[in-house]
Amino acid sequence: QVQLVESGGGLVQAGDSLRLSCVASGRTFSTNAMGWFRQAPGKEREFVAAINWSGGRTNYADSVKGRFTISRDNTKKTVYLQMNSLDPEDTAVYYCAADLRSNVIGGISFGDYWGQGTQVTVSS
Repeated sequence: QVQLVESGGGLVQAGDSLRLSCVASGRTFSTNAMGWFRQAPGKEREFVAAINWSGGRTNYADSVKGRFTISRDNTKKTVYLQMNSLDPEDTAVYYCAADLRSNVIGGISFGDYWGQGTQVTVSS
């Protein structure tokens, strides 16, 4: 069993930065792929970024490439999402996900465990 707790969301202005964190419990964090997803009001949840177990492979949605960076610290059982140049279109609830497959970095079946989400609101 894996429990995920996100933090770091908030209200910012366009162009600002935020760093989201997701702390995991459980013994398998270092072998899990991790990802970030988001869901805006009235829209379906969408993929944002993913990272494999070692941090050596990452994948990003086209909408965030060059602005967002996913990283992980296995010693702290934490995955991060650094978000720069935020835009009002980035407003959403951001969810952390853990996948028991070590090297998957995306796909519609990604995510065996999910966090509760953290709200990110970007004002114009």
